[in-house]
Amino acid sequence: MIIVTTEAVPGKATKEYKGFVKGSTVQSKHIGKDIMAGLKTIVGGELTEYTEMMDEARKKAIARMVDDAKAKGANAIVCMRLESSAVMQNASEIIAYGTAVYVEE
Repeated sequence: MIIVTTEAVPGKATKEYKGFVKGSTVQSKHIGKDIMAGLKTIVGGELTEYTEMMDEARKKAIARMVDDAKAKGANAIVCMRLESSAVMQNASEIIAYGTAVYVEE
């Protein structure tokens, strides 16, 4: 699956638009990692537990978006975007979305 943030895949002609596709996930860390992250805020530095959580969430959201595109018969996604939001304390939603298209092989 080709995924680009641009309106078209460079060097490929778009043959068909398949429509909007998305994938999302809501992730949180368990209490032990939340406590460790809380302690790190006192001394500063990267909260690696949350960095890892958000990386995992992005991968899941993108994979779900790709599954949605494949189900529509697409071989590429254009105008792909990622957004995040806090759903509750220590839990975030990541959504990946874009337009599924079929481009020349």
